[in-house]
Amino acid sequence: MNSSDSSSWTRSRSFALIFALYVIAVTGALLIASAIGTDHPVKGLIWGYGASVAFLYIASQIVGNGSTFDAWWSVIPPSFAIWFCIVLDDPGKFSDADLRRLAVAVCATLWGLRLTANWAIGWTGLNHEDWRYRMLYETAPMPRWAVSLTSVHLFPLIVVTLGSIPMAIVASHSHHDFGVLDVIAIVMALTGVALQQFADLDLRRFNRTKQPGDVLNTGLWSRSRHPNYLGEMCWWWSLFLFVLAAHPGAWWAGIGAVAMTIMFFAASIPIAEKRSAERRPGWDAYKANTPMVFPRLRK
Repeated sequence: MNSSDSSSWTRSRSFALIFALYVIAVTGALLIASAIGTDHPVKGLIWGYGASVAFLYIASQIVGNGSTFDAWWSVIPPSFAIWFCIVLDDPGKFSDADLRRLAVAVCATLWGLRLTANWAIGWTGLNHEDWRYRMLYETAPMPRWAVSLTSVHLFPLIVVTLGSIPMAIVASHSHHDFGVLDVIAIVMALTGVALQQFADLDLRRFNRTKQPGDVLNTGLWSRSRHPNYLGEMCWWWSLFLFVLAAHPGAWWAGIGAVAMTIMFFAASIPIAEKRSAERRPGWDAYKANTPMVFPRLRK
């Protein structure tokens, strides 16, 4: 079934299906991680993430819509952060390691709830498919199922798995006391969440009154062309700071934040900017006067 045949999917019916799919996907992922054991949290995370994506890919092919996968990015990491916090708890005491695991779980939950809620508010249901997926289907020299497998599902799986490995390391290798670096990580994570929230509120207000070709150049968007992506990068880099606080020897786990940053600068931002340039006559002037990601200290 193609997404174009999905007119029967009402919004409520679509959400009911998505809820059921994610209950199965998350439960299955955590059961697999549990079977692998708490002695191997990184391995459990990798296999759990992979299994959840395999299940959701099959579901997307049955439904005929890659947007069944949209919420995975913001649902699976908090689920594992909370699970790590529960199963790796030090019995009989509340240690610095427990505090750090709790901090990661709380930050991940706030980030995931906000991102998932923002997606849900704007999602019209399975009668619609993300424009980026449709663009890939039309331009990639592969069958639709192969594009969905590689670009829509496997690529995010690799990047988010790399970005999430720090959670598993923090959960199982907290060798140092909770300290200043942990506080900096918390501040960075919450700053990222706040940036995304205010950027999305600006965008939502703009979308209610915009005319064709209008450019959003107020609020945070007057300081950065992509403040939402800046917030997202802050979140993933905060996980790396938690790793340095817990186990500096695992500095290599920063590859996840690096991969995430490369993805935004090499793929997400160029794709969004190309679309804006094609659809908004005032884009070039806005681009000339507004930094891409990192805002100037002064206007």
